[in-house]
Amino acid sequence: MRRVACAGSFALASFLSIGYAAAQPATIAGCTSSASAAGTETWRCENGITIVAENGARFELKDANRDGHIDSVELSSKALLIEVPKKAGGNPFKVLTPQAIAAVRGTRWAVDVADAKTSVFVADGRVGVTRRARGSGVVLGSGQGVDVEATGPLTVKQWGQPRIDALMARLGQ
Repeated sequence: MRRVACAGSFALASFLSIGYAAAQPATIAGCTSSASAAGTETWRCENGITIVAENGARFELKDANRDGHIDSVELSSKALLIEVPKKAGGNPFKVLTPQAIAAVRGTRWAVDVADAKTSVFVADGRVGVTRRARGSGVVLGSGQGVDVEATGPLTVKQWGQPRIDALMARLGQ
C-alpha cells in the first residue's frame, strides 16, 4: 500500500513517503514510478535521476529547494539503487540514512539500510560518505563500499562479487 504525504500543493510538494510498491504509477516532483515483475519500483525523474527501490524499501523523495525536482532521498530501510547524471556545479544529490549521508554529482550507486548499519556501494563514479552526525568522511570509487555504523572507523573496502551480486539481485539487477 502506498502512502503519500505532500506538503503544500502537488506542484510544490517537498517530499513523497513511499510504503511498499504498488501497481498504480505515481508522479511527484518531476518523477514517475513504475513497478516491475521482480517486485522493485523504479522512479524516473525529469532531471535524469533514476531510483530503483527494493521491494518494501521505506524512503522519501525530497525537493528541498522546491524547484519541482528531487534533490535528495531519505532512506530508512532496505536498499535503493540510484543513478544520477553528471552535472556541472550545483548541489550534489544526497541519500540520507539514520547513520550516513552519501552525496554525488554523477554516478550509479546503492545504499542499503539494515538494523543499525548503512552500507554504500559504488558501481560507477565516485561517492562521498560521511556519518549523519558529521565528522570526517571517505570517498568511494567504482567497486568500493563502506559500512557505516554509529561508531568505529569508516573503512573503504573493495566489495567481493558475491556481496555485490546479492545486493543487486535484491534490486532486480
